[in-house]
Amino acid sequence: MATNRGKWDESVRHHVTAPLYDVEGFLRGRSSLEAIEPGEMGPVRGRSLVHLQCHIGLDTLSWARRGAVVTGVDFSLPAVRVARRLARRAGLTARFVRSNVYDVPRTVRETFDIVYTGKGAICWLPDIDGWAKVVAGLLSPGGRLYVLDDHPFVEVFPNEAGTRALNVRLPYFREGAVREVYDGTYATSAKMRHRVTYSWVHRVGRVLGALADAGLIVRSVREYPFTYWRRFPFMHRDRSGAWRLDRDEGIVPLMWSVTAVRPPPAAAESPR
Repeated sequence: MATNRGKWDESVRHHVTAPLYDVEGFLRGRSSLEAIEPGEMGPVRGRSLVHLQCHIGLDTLSWARRGAVVTGVDFSLPAVRVARRLARRAGLTARFVRSNVYDVPRTVRETFDIVYTGKGAICWLPDIDGWAKVVAGLLSPGGRLYVLDDHPFVEVFPNEAGTRALNVRLPYFREGAVREVYDGTYATSAKMRHRVTYSWVHRVGRVLGALADAGLIVRSVREYPFTYWRRFPFMHRDRSGAWRLDRDEGIVPLMWSVTAVRPPPAAAESPR
């Protein structure tokens, strides 16, 4: 995670100007949320929301625009600083805290109505059980978790520039860190000093099991044949802005979401 933090720290200055993030468009009123997120999340106005792994805070601030009382958390200090500046520029009230996900119980000493984890986040965490426990501890009784992320099944396919078809090459049941060396990020081709990252493939069953073990009740699980970024070079973008496969539409899930709740305490028995 220390190696990853170096990459994310360096990426901030590139992402602020990257077309994918479209910061200026956001400041003019554009939402960075995916079209399906507000409906799946449900009402947020007046509710406290903590966004784990918020990066430069665009999604966090998009929820603030919808009326949520937001706190963004990220382990990158440059990202947190940019998020704070963007909140001021957008005229939005938001709190941003620098913290590793696993340290959040010590840095954010309160509970929330909503825990939100946005796109492309949990793959950077080595311990999904620890993550689920942190989420459960952050939720107020009756509070809910919402996650929208890449479907882990797509990790069986190589994501290479010359690839022209979906060919299974990697195991779905993978354990341990995946080490990659590459220039730039998903949002920029800039040459960067930090080139190494580590990620982890968290299977759907593994994530759901971790949430259940942490005491949460899974309310919904949804899978989608489209995604929020150009995962493979032979994808196309539809009118809604979602990325889809050209020839193999619907053949594999590309994105998934899960909603879970922390149950309220059992009602005390009435005295006889």
